[in-house]
Amino acid sequence: MSALRRKFGEDYQVVNTDHGMTFSAQVKKKRQRFVEKNGRCNVQHGNLGGETSRYISDLFTTLVDLKWRWNLLIFILTYTVAWLVMASMWWVIAFIRGDLSHGGHDDSYTPCVANVYNFPSAFLFFIETEATIGYGYRYITEKCPEGIILFLFQSLLGSIVDAFLIGCMFIKMSQPKKRAETLMFSQDAVVSQRDGRLCLMFRVGNLRNSHMVSAQIRCKLIKSRQTPEGEFLPLDQCELDVGFGTGADQLFLVSPLTICHEINTKSPFFDLSQRSLMNEQFEIVVILEGIVETTGMTCQARTSYTEDEVLWGHRFLPVMSLEEGFFRVDYSQFHNTFEVNTPPQSVKEQEEKSSLKSPNSLPVAATPSSPQLGNGGRGGRRERLLSADYADYVEEQASRLPSKLQRMSSTKEEIIWRGLKTGQALPGGKASSTGDLPLSIQRLRSSSIPVVRQGQLDEKVQLLSLDGDGVEDELGRMSWGNTAAISSIAASTPTPVQIPLMGSRPEDNLPAKLRRMNADR
Repeated sequence: MSALRRKFGEDYQVVNTDHGMTFSAQVKKKRQRFVEKNGRCNVQHGNLGGETSRYISDLFTTLVDLKWRWNLLIFILTYTVAWLVMASMWWVIAFIRGDLSHGGHDDSYTPCVANVYNFPSAFLFFIETEATIGYGYRYITEKCPEGIILFLFQSLLGSIVDAFLIGCMFIKMSQPKKRAETLMFSQDAVVSQRDGRLCLMFRVGNLRNSHMVSAQIRCKLIKSRQTPEGEFLPLDQCELDVGFGTGADQLFLVSPLTICHEINTKSPFFDLSQRSLMNEQFEIVVILEGIVETTGMTCQARTSYTEDEVLWGHRFLPVMSLEEGFFRVDYSQFHNTFEVNTPPQSVKEQEEKSSLKSPNSLPVAATPSSPQLGNGGRGGRRERLLSADYADYVEEQASRLPSKLQRMSSTKEEIIWRGLKTGQALPGGKASSTGDLPLSIQRLRSSSIPVVRQGQLDEKVQLLSLDGDGVEDELGRMSWGNTAAISSIAASTPTPVQIPLMGSRPEDNLPAKLRRMNADR
């Protein structure tokens, strides 16, 4: 967008090639940046009051942080004042002792400093002593104890001034700020898809052959916001994840790299779309830190991207090419981008749209295991489903009997089995249809349904619904010999449904007389 504005002016149009829609960009005034493109923080401190004394307490850092013109001025003034003061002190000693009145010293007169007749000669003596030049023409004699004391003071003071000023100049010259000038950032950031995810990307590069050791990159989102309590936070800082959890923020910066921030639910750009980008106001501050390989000092390079410098639906041009025996980086394409197909919707809108398109799958409830009935200490209990298929199996077995026996067995128990198939409701309002209410039957352990004989306890089966609630109906005991099997149906208490099961074959449940008749036939 910034490239279009620089070329065509502030009033321009952004064309969405995906859907043929045209958005008119609002004319915006150039707003103030928090961090300039060159990394300088655009913040000034004012109204410090009495806090300015803190700068004097840390004088060394204050001098290092000053601009070069002020450093040079302080450097020159400090040496000039020191030289003039010390030269004046030597002139005063010569004046007090009367060395100045003797223009040409006699051989019988011993001055404090030989060949010092006026202030210029005293100044030259100080310079020769301070710089350890020692021409040999001017020197201190042993007849001047005050001159010896002043000479010691001059040596100590000169060493302190030299250490302080030369140290400041050396630290300022060796600062790695200029190393940051050879670390490049792309002019614009882009938003496009990578690996199926919408990402915010920008590019960094190193112009020098010397590497940045332990290079690490961080991103901060600077945006004013208001809390739910009504507090306004100007220039609130929010961290942008550029691979901290995966280690992608640790860079091996020997060639230009594209830094990627994935826009997901944890990203502050989760609801950012192409249309809303035109109305947003934010600034992305990028901080690249590393150790300079040649000096071992920590270097930090900074830049920033405003909302006008974020290009939606663009991607960076490749700059790496394989030559014969080496890889070549073309920095002429470092800042260039090209358009790609990118959905204009935000990630939030895309997820909502995909959730509406996906079919709603019905939840499948897990079938709870049925509790064991009676004699809970016995092992090897097996479950059996009472369904319409089992009723068909019983009817099929009964149809193989002779017609006379079929008529005899066509009693009320057949009505019960058919009622189970057709979904006839039992007393108490509970449906017993296997289609309407799935039922799980837990029976006593047996490999097959045992034969019910006279005087033997009927085998019981508990019918439980799949939702864990017991059926509130109880069927009475039935006997194959006695067709009037259903004695009562109690539904007052939530007790399991118990019905007797027939034997493994219908012929085994007939009375002994009928079985003999069937065998004879």
